[in-house]
Amino acid sequence: METLIRKGDHTYPTIVLDAANNRFEITGISVPEDTESFYSPVMNWLDEYAKNPNEETRFLIKLDCLNVTSSKRLLFILFKLNELMKQGKKVSVAWHYKEDDELALEDGHDFAYMVKLPFEFIKYSEE
Repeated sequence: METLIRKGDHTYPTIVLDAANNRFEITGISVPEDTESFYSPVMNWLDEYAKNPNEETRFLIKLDCLNVTSSKRLLFILFKLNELMKQGKKVSVAWHYKEDDELALEDGHDFAYMVKLPFEFIKYSEE
């Protein structure tokens, strides 16, 4: 399966979906105006991945900022991961948040509650 890499900037997150190297990441900032078109290739990639997923998928999420429409897309991504778990695959999410960002931690807990995936909450500092 071909790797999907989208380089981020001040509006879009960096996305790495690399099944061969078991690397699944969304990092940076996600506040695009057209969330649908940005995340559409991600959703398509995940649909293809679900046809022949790895035995274990660990998804890293480290978003410093996201808007409401990005939150919705992120939830859809997590629903896709939930489908993998229902197939009997091992799936987990590593949710990284800044040590002083209680809202980001709360968001992570909200997502974990909605999808029932195993989440690991990892605090980091800016340094």
